[in-house]
Amino acid sequence: MIAIDPTSAKLRESSNSSMLANGPAELELLFRAVVYQPGAPVLIVDNDGNSHDASGGAARLLGLPREKLIGSKIGQFVHEGSKAQLSEAWRAFLARGEEDVTVQLADPAGNPREVELSVKANVLPVRHVVALKTPATAAKEQPPTWVQDYALSLLDAEGTIVAWYAGAERIYGYTASQVIGKDVSTLYADEVARDTGMVHAQLQEELSRAAAGGHFGTENWRIKKDGSRFWANSITMALRDDTGNLQGFARIVRDFSDRHAKDEKLRKSRAQGPKGGAHSAVTCVASCEFDQIPEANDAFLALAGYSREDLAAGRMHWPDLTPAEYVPLDDLAHEEGLRFGACTPYEKEMMRKDGTRVPVMVATAVMRLSPFRWITFVQDLLERDNPDDLEAPEKGKRTGFDEMIGSSSQLERVMRQIEVVAPTDATVLVLGETGTGKELVARAIHRLSPRNKQTFVTLNCAAIPTGLLESELFGYERGAFTGALSQKIGRFEMAHRGTLFLDEVGDIPLDLQPKLLRALQEKSFERLGGTRTIPIDVRLVAATNRDLTQMMGDKLFRSDLYYRLKVFPITTPPLRDRPEDIPKLVRHFVTKYSAKMGRQIDRIPTETLHALSAWRWPGNVRELENFIERSVILSNGNSLRAPLAEIREEAVAPAGGCTLDQVEREHIVKMLRESNGVVTLAATRLGLHRTTLNAMMRKLGITRQDV
Repeated sequence: MIAIDPTSAKLRESSNSSMLANGPAELELLFRAVVYQPGAPVLIVDNDGNSHDASGGAARLLGLPREKLIGSKIGQFVHEGSKAQLSEAWRAFLARGEEDVTVQLADPAGNPREVELSVKANVLPVRHVVALKTPATAAKEQPPTWVQDYALSLLDAEGTIVAWYAGAERIYGYTASQVIGKDVSTLYADEVARDTGMVHAQLQEELSRAAAGGHFGTENWRIKKDGSRFWANSITMALRDDTGNLQGFARIVRDFSDRHAKDEKLRKSRAQGPKGGAHSAVTCVASCEFDQIPEANDAFLALAGYSREDLAAGRMHWPDLTPAEYVPLDDLAHEEGLRFGACTPYEKEMMRKDGTRVPVMVATAVMRLSPFRWITFVQDLLERDNPDDLEAPEKGKRTGFDEMIGSSSQLERVMRQIEVVAPTDATVLVLGETGTGKELVARAIHRLSPRNKQTFVTLNCAAIPTGLLESELFGYERGAFTGALSQKIGRFEMAHRGTLFLDEVGDIPLDLQPKLLRALQEKSFERLGGTRTIPIDVRLVAATNRDLTQMMGDKLFRSDLYYRLKVFPITTPPLRDRPEDIPKLVRHFVTKYSAKMGRQIDRIPTETLHALSAWRWPGNVRELENFIERSVILSNGNSLRAPLAEIREEAVAPAGGCTLDQVEREHIVKMLRESNGVVTLAATRLGLHRTTLNAMMRKLGITRQDV
């Protein structure tokens, strides 16, 4: 559980007051990140109608630069014939809290244009939201906006609601006095799941991921006060004090019930579209802040037709590069980036400065929300689409993923991300639970990269004693310390011109992290005990199942190293989130271990597949593989004989009448066994520090023999 120590009521009271003091500013940052989509024309205004912020969609709709919208009154854009109508509607809005009105806006040439304004009061503290859209008669000429109300709230570190704003009251139907002090899980739709604690576990997982990555997005069913359900799109952002300690969370929820079916249809059509492979190198990279592009490499500028002077003058904006018909795809990519850190790569056309179009494949990774920063990788598809290119691979054929078994949408998203980032030299941070195949992702990136003919070097940072890790990474000179009788080459040098995979990067000691950061930034290092600077050309892929954000708050991991590693994050999904892949994995492992042991197993009972698919597999694919290996050993004939009793809840549940210490002991032993006896991994899965787990093991009398 993510929680501030509850033993001190005074600490809880002070942290909540601190969070409430900083909350509105954090909510505004979160809100800006959510509405900054090309397809969302939104203005944020005060009581007098002064615009304090404007999205790129509003700039596109009004035909004015965003800079001219900010600081202006809404009335400045209204045609003379509609000013009285707008004033009357604004007075009604201030009295009621929301209003819809159709007015005539003046375009830059002074011509009237009919636009609908939908105004919602106090979505942000003392800030109102004005959503703009053309009437239904002109809907075909405009990209869909799907602009609705926004429910904003603040939670403490345990998931208790501590602040509830007007938009949340409008969407859910609860007043602030009815929900403040209650657990946010009461807003989730499944009453049975709430009673069994499943919703609370789901909520804690969402908060844990938000704390780990800075933010986390999800979509699921929520319930209103009147009992009706709605499909909720929610983004949760972790709130920390000046010292990095977790104070709570800001959360924004939107009702996507109408959009849900359209999204699913669009996602399916996009997933079934042509897939770009690794044969065309991704050389175009741009770093974006909201809609503006302040940084881009020369390849991106050349592809888009802009000069570096345009870039320096702030004349490059992402909406200007997006044709109207591709705005919905950009919107979906934006939402997916907020939810997963990086979106599924997709194909579109990009508008060049001269008005011509170029086919591209795009992937975006959201770096952070405060301020909102994201990075875009663009792959030029002109060569692939050239019919004279006889070397082009077979359409739809995917190579390099032989070890990644499955066809679920979650695994598909990971593979598409790999395809886009692999041809670059960008650093990749692979996140995910233990046993989800993070090393397989690293190997696939190497196989699909231009470095695939060079060395792939791995190092598990958790498996090397702390005092030896520096010499393993950087090597040492003869005589550097007692026992250094000869020179040793480190992993960085071994991976020169190839790929270095650092597994369990969260276990790198704090005092070694600055040297690692320097080696990555300067592409050079010195061996232990040496004075000569050695240049290196290494592509780094790092992986961890630890909460690096929490470690930054605990001063165990440097923030500058974290952001240097998190250039392109890829999150491997847990096996419980892709149960449709379990039958394929089972058949793969049965074939693998049958051949290895000289067995002939060609039948897997249906009830066995059902039982394996229903189990949640806390140890993920690694646990499943070990279970199948054991099943093959136990199978005498040609049918798989699996010990299903081991994976039934009742087989591992403690007997009735057990004491709390006995229950705790049984659970800790189970976690240690699933982590192969590695205390650090077991502590991470239990949500404890390693020292706390060691203390509990001593108290409960747990030894290595028990594991």
